[in-house]
Amino acid sequence: MDSRTIGILGGGQLGRMLVEAASRLNVETVILDAVNAPAKQINASSKHVVGSFADANSIRELAARVDVLTVEIEHVNADVLLELQKENAKLEIHPAPKTIKLIQDKYLQKEHLISKGISAAESQSIESKEEDLKKIGQKYGYPYMLKSRTQAYDGRGNFAVHSENDISEALKVLHSRPLYAEKWAPFVKELAVMVVKQIDGSVLSYPTVETVQKDNICHLVYAPAAVADSVLTKAQYLAEKAVSTFEGAGIFGVEMFLLENGEILLNEIAPRPHNSGHYTIDGCATSQFEAHIRAVLGLPIAKNGLRLSTPVTYAIMLNILGGDKPNSELEACKRSLTTPGATLHLYGKTTRPGRKMGHINIVAGSRDEALTRLAQIQGTSADAVLDNAFKTQPLVGIIMGSDSDLPVMAAGARILEQFGVPFELTIVSAHRTPFRMSKYATEAAARGIKTIIAGAGGAAHLPGMVAAMTTLPVIGVPVKGSTLDGVDSLHSIVQMPRGIPVACVAINNSTNAALLAVRNLAAFLPEYQLKLDKYYDTIEGEVLTKADKLENIGFEAYLKK
Repeated sequence: MDSRTIGILGGGQLGRMLVEAASRLNVETVILDAVNAPAKQINASSKHVVGSFADANSIRELAARVDVLTVEIEHVNADVLLELQKENAKLEIHPAPKTIKLIQDKYLQKEHLISKGISAAESQSIESKEEDLKKIGQKYGYPYMLKSRTQAYDGRGNFAVHSENDISEALKVLHSRPLYAEKWAPFVKELAVMVVKQIDGSVLSYPTVETVQKDNICHLVYAPAAVADSVLTKAQYLAEKAVSTFEGAGIFGVEMFLLENGEILLNEIAPRPHNSGHYTIDGCATSQFEAHIRAVLGLPIAKNGLRLSTPVTYAIMLNILGGDKPNSELEACKRSLTTPGATLHLYGKTTRPGRKMGHINIVAGSRDEALTRLAQIQGTSADAVLDNAFKTQPLVGIIMGSDSDLPVMAAGARILEQFGVPFELTIVSAHRTPFRMSKYATEAAARGIKTIIAGAGGAAHLPGMVAAMTTLPVIGVPVKGSTLDGVDSLHSIVQMPRGIPVACVAINNSTNAALLAVRNLAAFLPEYQLKLDKYYDTIEGEVLTKADKLENIGFEAYLKK
C-alpha cells in the first residue's frame, strides 16, 4: 500500500493496535520502547529500537531507520522532534512537534484553545503555595480542580479541592509538579470525539460517545452517546474546530464535559489514538488506528468509514483492568468469548491491580441489545442495566417542522413530563433540513428512542419521511394551518403507502400522541402501565364528578357556572 516505514514512539497497547492496523495495509512499523513492549510482541522486525521515547539518542536512532515518525503517547521528548524537523526536511513527523509540545502542557493547551474561541473551563497557572490556592478558592469558589500541567493521565495529577482544608493534602499529592487551577465544571456527562486531521488540513470525526470513569480511569464507552441529536452534532463541531487549530496530521482524542445547562466545555485533547475510540476497531469500517496510519501517510479516508457500520447501530467498549488478585480480570474475558457481538482485545501485559490489560468491544443492532450483552459479560442482571439506561436517556422523541408548531406539541411534552417519561424535543424540517431529518431518523433507535412523535402542518411530509427511514413507531400530529384548518395535513399523514405505517391522531392533538407513546412504553415497561391505570382512574373520576353535578343542579344552572 505504501513503501514508507513508520516509526512509533511508544510501544504500549496503543502502539500495538497501530501495528495491527498498519500490517493490514502492508505498512512497515518500527517501535521505540522497552524490549518486550506490547507493540513489539506482535511485530518481529529487527529494526526496533530499545530505549525510552524521552531519550534523545534513542529517538534519533529511530528517526534514522524510518520515513515517518509518529507517537502513541504524548509524553515524548518534543524538543528532539523539533530539532529533527529542522535538521531533516525529508523526515515527516505527525502530529507536528510543535503540536505535541503544546499539548504536553495542559495549561498552555487550554490557553491555546480559549484563544481560538473554543469553550473551555477557566484556568490559571499557580505556584505551589497555600496562599495561592486559597486565593484561587476565593476567586473560583469551591470545589475547584488542581492539576499538574505535565505528565498527567488517567486522572493522575488531578486533585479536587473541596475546601481550604484540602489545600495542604493537595500540595502533598502533587508535590514537585508545575500546577494550574481550573474552575469546577458541573457536568452531567463526559463526552468524547475522535477527530482525524489529514495532511491537507481537512478534518473528519467519528460519532460523539459518552465515557464513564471508574477510579479516574475510563471504564465504559457508549457509542453514540445517549444525548439529544443537537448535542451529538455540537460536540462533533466543537471537537473538529479544536483539532483544526493544531499543526500536523493524525488522530486526536477530544474529551468534553456536558454541563447541567446543556453547554459543552472542552476538557483536554490527546494527539494520538485514545481509549474512547477503541470501539471503532469492531464498530466502524475504518478504526481510529487505521485512520491514524492513513492520515500520517496521506492515504485517502472515506467519511462513511468513520460511522458505525450497518447493521451495527450501537457499540460499547469495556476496559479490562487488572484485578486485586492476579488474572482475576480474565473471568469477564472468558464470558465475552461466549457473548454474541463481543470481541476481546488483550494487550500482552503482566497483570497488576488497576492496570489496563485489554478491552472488550460489543456491537449490536440496538442499545438494548448491546446493554444486555454487557450485563452478560459483567455477570450482572440485564434488567438492572436496562432499567438504569432507560432512566438516563430519552425514550420518546418529539420533532416538529417549525417552532410555530411548538404551542401544539408542547401539550404532548407536558403529558410525557406528567408520566415521568424521558424525552427530547427539537426541530427537524423535512423540506428545509433533509439531511438532519435523515440523520435523526436513522440514528434514533441506536440512541434508545422507542417512539417518535412528529408534528407537521401543510404538506406534512415529516412523519411519513421519518417513518420511511426508521422501524420505530411514528405518531403523526397534524398541525392546523392558516388556510385549510389542518385537514390537508391530516390527509397527508394518513395516506401513507403500504409498508410504511404512520399512526395519526386528531388535528392539534399532541396529547393523544403522547398518551399513545406512553402506551407503547407500557408494553415492555410495567411502571408506565401502572401510571396509565392511575391516569385513567383520575379521568373517570373527573367525568363522574361532572355528571353528578349536572344531574343535581340541572343543565341551565350548570351552563351558567
